[in-house]
Amino acid sequence: MMKNNLVKDWMTKNPITITETENLPRAHQIMKENSIRRLPVVAGNGKLVGIVTMGDVKEASPSDATSLSIYELNYLLANLTVKDIMTKDPFSVKADDSLHDAAGLMLKHKIGGIPVIADGAVVGIITESDVFRAVMDIYK
Repeated sequence: MMKNNLVKDWMTKNPITITETENLPRAHQIMKENSIRRLPVVAGNGKLVGIVTMGDVKEASPSDATSLSIYELNYLLANLTVKDIMTKDPFSVKADDSLHDAAGLMLKHKIGGIPVIADGAVVGIITESDVFRAVMDIYK
């Protein structure tokens, strides 16, 4: 059953990450180009310091009702960094943790994905889609 499956069996290995000094437009571009909804945020030493989601990016973006010009908007967005909008110290799991425990953490905290770490560095990401794949595998 699912309790015997490990995170490492279902996670995306070596996920795309971003540094906390990158700006908001760059984070948005990376997510769009790679069709992903979340980016683990790493410090210069590769250690996990946060996570930024497409929801965070959209929430930080100005509404259509703004009176700012496109130039003012671009200036403001270019100066907003990932560090300004990320969730700091996000939940994380280890590759040898059970998929059951990771899914429980996502469910309990209403989050769609969790970075997988080894010695503080990001080695993977496990998402609700990965959990669905595991469930489908069980019932095939």
